Amino acid sequence: MYGATISFPNLGIEIEELNNTFSVFGFEIAIYGLIIGIGVILGAALSFREAKITGQSVDDYIDMALYGVIFGIIGARLYYVAFMWDYYGKNPDKIIRIDEGGLAIYGGIIAGIVTCVVLTKIKKISFWQMADTAVLGLIVGQIMGRWGNFFNREAFGCDSNGLFAMRIDTWDDKVAVSVPDTVSYIDEQCRYIQVQPTFLYESCWNLMLLILIMIFRKKKKYQGEVFLWYMCGYGIGRTIIEGFRTDQLIIGNTGIPVSQLLAVTLAIVTGAFLIYNRIKIAKGKTVKLPDTGVETGTGYIKKEKSKN
Repeated sequence: MYGATISFPNLGIEIEELNNTFSVFGFEIAIYGLIIGIGVILGAALSFREAKITGQSVDDYIDMALYGVIFGIIGARLYYVAFMWDYYGKNPDKIIRIDEGGLAIYGGIIAGIVTCVVLTKIKKISFWQMADTAVLGLIVGQIMGRWGNFFNREAFGCDSNGLFAMRIDTWDDKVAVSVPDTVSYIDEQCRYIQVQPTFLYESCWNLMLLILIMIFRKKKKYQGEVFLWYMCGYGIGRTIIEGFRTDQLIIGNTGIPVSQLLAVTLAIVTGAFLIYNRIKIAKGKTVKLPDTGVETGTGYIKKEKSKN
């Protein structure tokens, strides 16, 4: 195992020989995968707790967690591979090597939504109610998952000398650090780069988003509103953070980063929809998103109605 020295010079923090794997009884374990696993467990636990509080069946969410994680990881990988086909087409054996990184969150979200739609159809329960509950676990997974990028020394941004600038030592050829052409070495002899820690920005943004949703989720006025809050908030954050990224997936030869385009669209569409619905509610109208399933449990909305 080899590690690279990573530091935050303007904060006075230095971590020497940071490895991205460790060995247990001779088996090499990728820290990236371990962090993803911990994120899944913590996220599922939060969603299960929310389901119990709102009187829903925890078993439904256990099923959602099992299928959602499996298809979510597959979707995240397929999405990434599709936009990096120039590389994976020549190296097909690398397609399944998710321990080396390369999971695109949008692919995971799309696969997760499809899984949720199918599962709620089969169980004949409300999609939007499940989305409001499951999204809490999704955010936890995203918060944790970005730290996997840190250990893999990937998903960083452009050159920086700001307060949170991250310096990565790349002097040893045995240390796998992918340096995009848009990032320069500060010292060609010492070979280290100093960049924006975009993994940290996104993890902190998602943590703030989770805190806000946990505080205001009881104020929701209709099933699906919490999920829309997440989509809008995540879209805003991702739009800003993608501006710092150097490893973006590009749409063909257009030069347009697919993640940033999706983030802008997501933020605008869901934001406008949220505002429109709140205006309707302010006028005394009822908002109910199209849903073929049946709501279960008590839920925050029903609790509020019972007080009147």
